[in-house]
Amino acid sequence: MQLRHVRTLLAPQDGTARVTCMAWSASSARFAVCTAERVVLLYDEQGERRDKFSTKPADAKYGRKSYVVKGMAFSPDSTKLAVGQTDNIVYVYRIGEEWGDKKVICNKFIQTSAVTCLLWPAENVIVFGLAEGKVRLANTKNNKSSTIYVTDSYVVSLTSNVSGKGILSGHADGTIVRFFFDDEGSGESQGKFAVHPCPPYALAWAPNSIVAAGCDKKIVAYGKEGSVIQTLDYSRDSSEKEFTTAATSPSGQSIVIGSYDRLRVLNWSPRRGAWEEGKPKEIAHLYTITALAWKRDGSRICAGTLCGGVEQFDCCLRKTIYKNKFEITYVGPSQVIVKNLSTGTRVVLKSQYGYEIDEVKILGKDRYLVAHTSDTLLLGDISSNKLSEVAWQGSGGNEKFFFDNENVCMIFNAGELTLVEYGSNDILGSVRTEFMNPHLVSVRINERQQRGVDENKRLAYLVDIKTIATVDLVGGYNTGTISHDSKIDWLELNETGHKLLFRDKKMRLQLYDIGSSTKSTILSYCSYVQWVPGSDVVVAQNRNSLCIWYNIDAPERVTMFPLKGDIVGLERSDGKTEVLVSEGVSTVSYTLDEGLIEFGTAIDDGDYHRATAFLETLEMSTETEAMWRTLSRLALEARQLHIAERCFAALGNMAKARFLHETNAIADQAAQEHQGGDGSDHYLVRARLAMLDKNYKLAEMIFLEQNATEEAMEMYQELHMWDECIVVAKAKGHPMLEKLRRGYYQWLLDTQQEEKAGEVQEEQGDYVAAISLYLRAGLPARAARLAMGRDELLTSADVIDRISVALVRGELYEQAGDLFEKVGNPRKALECYSKGSAFLKAVELARLAFPAEVVKLEEAWGDHLVQQKQLDAAINHYIEARCSVKAIEAALEARQWKKAVYILDLQDKQTAAKYYLKIAQHYAALQEYQVAEELYIKGGQTKDAVDMYTQAGLWEQAHKLAVKCMSQEDVSVLYITQAQEMERQGKYKEAERLYITVNEPDMAITMYKKCKMYDRMVSLVAKYHKDLLGDTHLHLGKELEAEGRLQEAEYHYLEAKDWKTTVNMYRVHDMWEDAYRVAKAHGGANSHKHVAYLWAKSLGGEAAVKLLSKFGLLEMAIDHATDSGVFEFAFELARLSMKQKMPDIHLKYAMFLEDEGKFEEAEGEFIKAGKPKEAVLMFVHNQDWDAAQRVAEAHDPDSVADVLVGQAQFAFEQREFQKAEAFLLRAQRPELAIKYYKEAGMWSEALRICKEYVPGRLGELQEECAREAGKKGSSGSEGLLEQAREWEQAGEYARAVDCYLKVQDASNSVLVEKCLLKAAELAVKFLGQSRSVEVTRTVAPQLVAMKKYSMAAELYLNLDLIREAIDALIEGEEWSKAKHIAKEFDPRSEEYVDQRYKEYLKKQGKVDSLVGIDVMAALDTYAKQEQWEKCLEVAAKQSYPVLHKYIALYATHLICEGSWDKALRLYVEHGAPANPQNFNIYKRLFVEMVNAPGMNCAEAYSSWAGLRDMLLSLCEALLKSGEGSAPVQEEFERMLLVSHYCATRAAVQGLQLDMVAAQLSISLLRHTDLLPADKAFYEAGMAAKAVGWENMAFVFLNRFLDLSDAIEEGNLDSLDHSDFQRTDIPCEVPLPAHQHVPEEQREEVRDWVLTVSMDQRLEQVLPQDERSTFEASLVAAGTGVRSLPCLLTGYPVLRNKLELRPGREVKREVWYKFMKAVKSCLTGIDRPSPRGAPFQSQGISLSADIPQPCGP
Repeated sequence: MQLRHVRTLLAPQDGTARVTCMAWSASSARFAVCTAERVVLLYDEQGERRDKFSTKPADAKYGRKSYVVKGMAFSPDSTKLAVGQTDNIVYVYRIGEEWGDKKVICNKFIQTSAVTCLLWPAENVIVFGLAEGKVRLANTKNNKSSTIYVTDSYVVSLTSNVSGKGILSGHADGTIVRFFFDDEGSGESQGKFAVHPCPPYALAWAPNSIVAAGCDKKIVAYGKEGSVIQTLDYSRDSSEKEFTTAATSPSGQSIVIGSYDRLRVLNWSPRRGAWEEGKPKEIAHLYTITALAWKRDGSRICAGTLCGGVEQFDCCLRKTIYKNKFEITYVGPSQVIVKNLSTGTRVVLKSQYGYEIDEVKILGKDRYLVAHTSDTLLLGDISSNKLSEVAWQGSGGNEKFFFDNENVCMIFNAGELTLVEYGSNDILGSVRTEFMNPHLVSVRINERQQRGVDENKRLAYLVDIKTIATVDLVGGYNTGTISHDSKIDWLELNETGHKLLFRDKKMRLQLYDIGSSTKSTILSYCSYVQWVPGSDVVVAQNRNSLCIWYNIDAPERVTMFPLKGDIVGLERSDGKTEVLVSEGVSTVSYTLDEGLIEFGTAIDDGDYHRATAFLETLEMSTETEAMWRTLSRLALEARQLHIAERCFAALGNMAKARFLHETNAIADQAAQEHQGGDGSDHYLVRARLAMLDKNYKLAEMIFLEQNATEEAMEMYQELHMWDECIVVAKAKGHPMLEKLRRGYYQWLLDTQQEEKAGEVQEEQGDYVAAISLYLRAGLPARAARLAMGRDELLTSADVIDRISVALVRGELYEQAGDLFEKVGNPRKALECYSKGSAFLKAVELARLAFPAEVVKLEEAWGDHLVQQKQLDAAINHYIEARCSVKAIEAALEARQWKKAVYILDLQDKQTAAKYYLKIAQHYAALQEYQVAEELYIKGGQTKDAVDMYTQAGLWEQAHKLAVKCMSQEDVSVLYITQAQEMERQGKYKEAERLYITVNEPDMAITMYKKCKMYDRMVSLVAKYHKDLLGDTHLHLGKELEAEGRLQEAEYHYLEAKDWKTTVNMYRVHDMWEDAYRVAKAHGGANSHKHVAYLWAKSLGGEAAVKLLSKFGLLEMAIDHATDSGVFEFAFELARLSMKQKMPDIHLKYAMFLEDEGKFEEAEGEFIKAGKPKEAVLMFVHNQDWDAAQRVAEAHDPDSVADVLVGQAQFAFEQREFQKAEAFLLRAQRPELAIKYYKEAGMWSEALRICKEYVPGRLGELQEECAREAGKKGSSGSEGLLEQAREWEQAGEYARAVDCYLKVQDASNSVLVEKCLLKAAELAVKFLGQSRSVEVTRTVAPQLVAMKKYSMAAELYLNLDLIREAIDALIEGEEWSKAKHIAKEFDPRSEEYVDQRYKEYLKKQGKVDSLVGIDVMAALDTYAKQEQWEKCLEVAAKQSYPVLHKYIALYATHLICEGSWDKALRLYVEHGAPANPQNFNIYKRLFVEMVNAPGMNCAEAYSSWAGLRDMLLSLCEALLKSGEGSAPVQEEFERMLLVSHYCATRAAVQGLQLDMVAAQLSISLLRHTDLLPADKAFYEAGMAAKAVGWENMAFVFLNRFLDLSDAIEEGNLDSLDHSDFQRTDIPCEVPLPAHQHVPEEQREEVRDWVLTVSMDQRLEQVLPQDERSTFEASLVAAGTGVRSLPCLLTGYPVLRNKLELRPGREVKREVWYKFMKAVKSCLTGIDRPSPRGAPFQSQGISLSADIPQPCGP
């Protein structure tokens, strides 16, 4: 292992600033450093500092410097930090899970001496050493500490083994002591381990040895029992210093030991069994290493130094990149870190046995890790960070891994299947099988929790191709073997492992119940099947049907839906299950009934509580009601009575709900009395449940077993079950038996139960009375039955009459007939039988008494049977009655066809015709065509017979019959009609035969075209229309091309002899190979070459070159592209293959660009072509001289002179003499310049050129110039001027200057000005420094006098007379120029200019002008003069930052003067920008406002609303701009929340909603770290007292008095926080600087609290809600779940919520109350309202303070 420096986390200081200790968290996400200032710095994993906090002394009175931090360690969950200090204490800080969480001391352990070192090896266990020699243990759970062992020597070091289950302590006398919490079966001894020669300050415990080092410069390795196994001696190395600290890598394979400027690395060699020293890391000026901390994943080590520096080093053996997705870092032989490069997540793969890890592979869609060691196999799930290491003998890498199951890895090797559960270090199971397909193996590992089952691990696999075995992996035994008659191709267990689905090669889907060992076929054809995740619901596809089994225990109950495609998947998420079906190009989802899925799963698992919880979330509907009923039944069966009670309540069955409620009360009382059980075995409970189940006999038995006869009778009486009650009374010999009977009879009469009373009388033998009661009850049949059974009653005419009348009245004719027949009255009996349709009795009676009426009765009987749809029986009765037509119709209706034909054959032809047709249709449907034909012919419907044969496809029989009876035209119409019908049915062959039969091939062709059956269409065209075959092929080709069927289109195009269209088709679709193939096979000689060129052009690059080279067309393609103007393609081809053709292409391209007018581009191409002369000529032709000269100079120097002469000639024509002169001189043609100047009359210029470049001609030219001057003459100023010019031309510059200075002409100031300037120019150019200054000081004042200030200043500047130039400009009031010159040439003069300018403005009184020139100076002036309105008015016209700069100054001024309200209005008006410079102002405004008196009233609403609006805009700006850090953002959001609560409180006070105002005051206590604590508790207490919440008022006001006393004392140490322990009201709050409540009011509170305390009528507790938490607390005390606060009250919203917007909720009842009050306030503005007056006067819209709800 090597160390590589990564970064410096903490820079070292110049002096001693010892880093006392450091620690990495177990999660490797946090790193803590304790500095010499006793401040703990917290870094993240990347080394960025994220947080810090100061440690605290054990006693504040000794000060911050009274101790040193000696040890520090993170808790195993990384949320706490233990700090050991020399002031005899160990603190445990809760630092939270997020950065910026509040740091709270959660444990402290006071000791008897200084803490010297500290470890946190296990949960709730802190181990630390003391100066007095003790090693102690602190338990954070019970907040107690105890001594592990005692020594007599100072503890200098403390370390633990790799597992953290053993500790070592090093002492000042050299003793090393070992102690085990758990020796893990090693058998190693504990106690005094060894004695080191010096104090072992550097102590490390590796798996193979213990290493110690100290001030003797020796490193000693001890064996497991304390023997020295290795010594590394550095005492003779003068550069080495004492060893101060050591650290062991997490794997235990390496140790780093720190000394002076050096880190030594020891690596364990398993081969040698000894430590090998790696290359030490030496860093100059690092100084002594005082602390080391190794990151828990082994990838980093940090070193702290004596000078306060912290350096971070990377420590790894090697790194590799896997598939460009993962970084694999080998930090030790047995430890590897795998990092996902895209997400940054990391997994530490480590051999628990210290074996060296070979290559790491990442398989299974980059999710699973596989690595081998010599004796083990390591597996891991990256997403869940579950790692396993199992014993594994090498098999040469022949294993096959399958990762289809997220919980278990399936490994196939040599015919054996091995299962390894992720996160477990033991092999789950191993079986023999030859079938490696994952679809033939199913594993279920605790995938669904079941009642009473802790571990549920099942396996199903194939023993052979037709046999399945199921295994319980927990018990390791076979649970079943399933033999099948066909090969099995798929199987899967359900999530509980109790049911198995499998499918065979015949696509049959089978269900096997493992518990009952039963197998059943649930689907005969199955193309897709899947268990729905999280349930026992099955989804399958049966051809075009979706099959769903919501209850797999009843496989016959399947829900089916039609499908148009194939199922491709199943998704279940967010409470929704969808079946994904592919329907062509689209995917459609079918949603399953989630209620049935979830409810059914809970019911199957027996988890009725979960079922109830789910039903609670559903709206009541028919399906929901059915589920409630099912659950109620099952809950009753399982004796879960409370759930049953809830079910009946939900169903609205209040009787059962109330009954069960009473039963539950009995059971609960019984459970309390018997101190155990649930009370369901109590006899009353069992009896009541039997009653609920209507099993009254069981209830009776239970009562009688307990000798509770009275309760049994009472039960029957309540149910009005008198018979049973009487039976019980009779059986038990109850004395009230007779009274019960009499009461029962009377009750029957009173309740009009005459039938039951009649039964009682009948039992007692009073038959007449019984008959009377039966008749009264409307039961004449029962009365008749009783009368016919008693002969004595038949003789009573009165009784018989009464009964018969009642029977007839009740239309009980058959019973009346029986009664009349019994008493001997056959006529009335026959009438009654006939009326009652009792024809059998009527016919039998008629045969005996009235034979003539039998036929009539038979027909009536038949009619009656037809009405009753008993047609078969009616036929014979009609035949008996000789009604043939009715018999035929009955036979037809009864489908008795043969019987109907038999009857018809006996009838006349006219009568039978219509019936033959119906029977013929029946036989045609049965395909008995011969019989049907005979019947059709008998019925005279020959055409129908023809249709029958046609529809059956029997064309010969149909045609034969049609020709006999129809004309040719009718036959054609018939066949065409029938063919069209066949066409509609898709029977195209049959339709074609029909069309051809009647000689209509065109119709057949049209049919095939419409159906796109082009082969048949073409064959018919070729057969019947050979001349149209080509056009047909062409038309078909276009249609097929439009449909994308290109191969078929090619065939038809080529058949039509149109190869060009074929090539173009393939070209359009980018199918060049086909296009080239067609062109070469069917085109002309050069057509394939053109196609190849176009193909290459589409490819481009090297692909195009290769293609053209392949075809030998490269040069031709280049020439063709150049001639066609496709230069880019030509360049590309030439550059890649034929560079020699590049110049020709460039030349042609340049000529093309010149024609297009793109001269610059053409220039480049001419040059690239080696033809620069052409470019020069192009530019000369276009008079672009610069370009022409540039090109000539760069590429064709011979052309430069010609270009320059041409330019000069053009410039002289334009009278640009200087330019022309320059061109000619560059062309070395001065004689032409002289010539052009002479022609222009510019003799002086000509003389100058001649003197400089052609001195031989100077005399001649001067004479010529003199002659010209003589011709003009000279006098006065003109003479001086002329003379000066001559002296200048002659080079006599001093004389020329003098002449120019002498020129004075008051009438021609312009001339004088020119002469002065000329004199100054000549002096500067040609005369000495002193003369130049002299001339300038002469000329410049004259120019100033002439008001030519700029010219004068310029002259001064030419001679560096800066101050004189500035004065000249100031004289001319040219201030900006003066300031510019001062800034550019003499910055020291800027102040001089500014001063002069300010004096000027002040003298002139032009303050507004100052604004126009220097706004910032003007604004500063306004600010100094405190003209703030004017200042802001001007600033507002500038930029937004400028305005807010002065707003901030003004706001600061106002706050200092105490006018914070004006400052607030300032930001409300102008907005609050998210500038970090303004944050303190915003905070000061907030602090001033919350500390201000009199703000708890309705009148303060506008102020609070202003503050709230300002903070809202600020938070939104911070969120958008990202200016503020997360803590700053959070702080302002909390201020916003506080201001919102205060504003809302003021609003509701104006609306007389005192209870809401009180709740807001209580909610504000949550923020007493921002608010003055005494004021907040006072307001909350008084508000609670005002609305009658005296318990809360007492607690809050008591707290207020404690805070008031603490303010007087100056500290909060005496505060008792017990009342607020389980609330979110902070205990650690800032101490207010002064009292916020006047003394008078404090005294009133004291009096009230004292009075209440004396009365003892209140409890000092806060009210709690259903969470067992203070009702105003957002965080539940037991679960830690945080609820959203109500926007109107601040209280948590637990139920009946109304969502205003996402994340913003209110309580529905509070919202409606608030809106009602707002409406009342708004509608009652005209009415006087003393408390609402402030809102009315200010015009505030109360409803605008709260957003409107987003739903009902």
